[in-house]
Amino acid sequence: MKTYLKTIKYIQQILLAISVILIMVLPLMLVFLQDSISYDNTQFLYMVSHVTLLFVMVIRPLADIFTQTKLIRPLVILRKGFGVLSASIIISFILAKLMVDPVAYVQSLTSLPYWSIRDYALLAHLGDISAVILLVTSNNLSKRLLGTMWKKIQKLSYVYFYASALYVCLTYSDGYQLLAMVLVSYVTYLAFVKNKERIIQNNI
Repeated sequence: MKTYLKTIKYIQQILLAISVILIMVLPLMLVFLQDSISYDNTQFLYMVSHVTLLFVMVIRPLADIFTQTKLIRPLVILRKGFGVLSASIIISFILAKLMVDPVAYVQSLTSLPYWSIRDYALLAHLGDISAVILLVTSNNLSKRLLGTMWKKIQKLSYVYFYASALYVCLTYSDGYQLLAMVLVSYVTYLAFVKNKERIIQNNI
């Protein structure tokens, strides 16, 4: 178990390091080496973002459901690493847009088409904004400064997940994202029921 925990912490460090490198390098590549990044490369990055976000959403409920399985609970630590990696990819694309034309991008934030339900733009941008807030607050300093508000802000992960997954599902008819939403909803509900049962039993 000791080796297992050390491995998890090591993986966490790797995930955070990759995230930092991505957010420093990817926006520059998207702007100055646009031809070297194919459509398939872009789709792969988005896929990585969705897969890592799915891990973030299911691992804590699974740990609450399978409390007797000692190997699952330590994996909750990796929620930070996977969450930061997922958000870093999304934010890298936002930074690239800001580098190309910051004025136009900022102005677009206040325009009605940006928040329109047409072409599901609202869902995409809710996911983007949630990703930015989650990434900015995913550090110990924010945790100390925000206090009890920090946990409430972190619940934006649900907005991030469902908005982005629903956008991909509706826009690209992606059945995998539909399955992901069903899975997250199911394990979250099951964990909620299990936790309620434990609270009732402890109060008897």
